[in-house]
Amino acid sequence: MKLIPRKYFLDDVFDDFMTQNNNSMKCDVYEKDGNYNIEVDIPGFKKEDIKVEAKDGYLTITAEKKEQEDEENKNYICHERRYGKYERSFYLGDLKTDDISAKFENGILKVRVPKVEESENKKLIEIE
Repeated sequence: MKLIPRKYFLDDVFDDFMTQNNNSMKCDVYEKDGNYNIEVDIPGFKKEDIKVEAKDGYLTITAEKKEQEDEENKNYICHERRYGKYERSFYLGDLKTDDISAKFENGILKVRVPKVEESENKKLIEIE
């Protein structure tokens, strides 16, 4: 099993250069005790706003925050807080979805993904 970010390095460089999109989640990925561990900073969100999904070999983390519209006629002096949908995906390959766990505390999402032993799916073909 290999843990590969869905977006490649150069894509990130060009995205940062070409756009002012701050809808990215910063994360650390490390291997420990036979598990892949992903720690994602998602400050200012509630647990209910975050979704972790494993499908077709991908682990996708999504967080969405909608702008509060409870107060009208605001005259902003400064408006830096961002709202919208944030998403990050990783390719995992074969995985046991029942064994994946996630915990959200103090603005940090921690996801533990057990490593699956890679099976050598290769056969030597005899040439006649």
